Amino acid sequence: KTPIKQPTDGSRLAPDNRAYNRLLRGLRWQGERGFAILIGRWKTLRHTNISPRRIGDIVAAALHLTHFEYKYLSESC
Repeated sequence: KTPIKQPTDGSRLAPDNRAYNRLLRGLRWQGERGFAILIGRWKTLRHTNISPRRIGDIVAAALHLTHFEYKYLSESC
């Protein structure tokens, strides 16, 4: 999803459009923060040439290990 741009004539966005942009911004920061943590923690994710089909499994495993490391997951996993 892309945010709705500000009108070029200087007027403000409609309240619905501002709320839509605010919701997108609220969702986007979480993904960007998570990706930054993964890239900073796992050097293998910085420069990879793995196919897009396989990278999802590797990122999921790295995310699970990172959550375990930060104790976001229970010890029984």
